[in-house]
Amino acid sequence: MAEPAGKRLKSSLPLCRAHRSSGGSRARHNLQAAVEEALCGVSSLLWDGAYRLKALASVFERDDVALPRVASFFHQEALKQEEEAEAMMGYLAERGGNFCNKDIQKPGCEVVLAVLPALELLMLQLKEEADVLVALSQLARHHGDPHTASFVKSHFLSPRTDRLKLIGDLLTSARRLGCTNDQTAGGFGSTC
Repeated sequence: MAEPAGKRLKSSLPLCRAHRSSGGSRARHNLQAAVEEALCGVSSLLWDGAYRLKALASVFERDDVALPRVASFFHQEALKQEEEAEAMMGYLAERGGNFCNKDIQKPGCEVVLAVLPALELLMLQLKEEADVLVALSQLARHHGDPHTASFVKSHFLSPRTDRLKLIGDLLTSARRLGCTNDQTAGGFGSTC
């Protein structure tokens, strides 16, 4: 049973404001309009996160910072994020939905010159995305779409918990080394 057009669930999902529902000419595979719009919005959020991770990687490749392994780590995280975004878009297309491109804004990562704030930024991003994915799963269940809920849980939420644990461990190690946000503690200068 579909909701009336004017009624929306309260949620933290990033909805696609420019989203247009598929017309009658395309097979929709029982994809509710609200779920389709949320999938489109979450895909855009994942692409935005991948772009932010690439920007963080480029910060650590600069000559005055030059931490190639940290840059490589953020490049790998960006690739994982891109794969997730592509998987979400593929699922949306498989179910007969439309993806509308959203302009991705330039991330404000230029001021991040140390590992600890970069890892904290990554942790916040992954937590926000996990919250959004949980909300997407709940929205899909609410609209009677257990396939989407199961897909989100198995392909996005389960791997994300492993990534969150890894980032948490890295943050703990960085703090134990004496890294701070101001890049002065621990005698490491800008390497932490």
